[in-house]
Amino acid sequence: MEIKVENAKDEQAPLLAITLLPESVEKTLIQKAISQTFESTAHLANLLPTGSVLAFQLLSPIFTNQGDCDPVSRAITAALVALCGFSCFLLSFTDSFMDGKGNVCYGFATTRGLWIIDGSTTLPPELAAKYRLRFIDFMHAFMSLMVFAAVALFDQDVVNCFYPSPSDETTELLTTLPVAFGVVFSMLFVAFPTRRHGIGFPISTI
Repeated sequence: MEIKVENAKDEQAPLLAITLLPESVEKTLIQKAISQTFESTAHLANLLPTGSVLAFQLLSPIFTNQGDCDPVSRAITAALVALCGFSCFLLSFTDSFMDGKGNVCYGFATTRGLWIIDGSTTLPPELAAKYRLRFIDFMHAFMSLMVFAAVALFDQDVVNCFYPSPSDETTELLTTLPVAFGVVFSMLFVAFPTRRHGIGFPISTI
């Protein structure tokens, strides 16, 4: 009898294990949209200086009070968005290189070459010409600004701060506009890639 009881327990164990497994729940449309939003934000953030994006993502929930804004917090949030957007625009004109000692040097691109921020070294004229300011730098700066605008519009705290009770037309615009910005300017970044390695971007060598 004891042997039969043990066999019965062994046979029931797999059945109990199966019943304890959670059932797979299919994602709703809202969950899929939220997941897609986070993925889109992550992909767009890769095109921007990491410091600007990180500062915005860390400070926006605090400044917006998680989307519940008063006039003061709304003004502070607007200043945060403007400051981070300007930094994305400005840092598009920065570049870097590694000197012979292995030190990383950062500077701003000018019409004469690269102006080193800390003045620790100077580039020879033939190498300075490689870092001169060009028209495409302004194009990349504008695209960075638009991509950051898309990232900001993907942030629900920022959207709820400025549009707490949007109309149907405004809701549709706020939904489609960042997606359009992300798609268009991401394609432009692929078609016209930047050769700069400025502050917040990977480092290049001479």
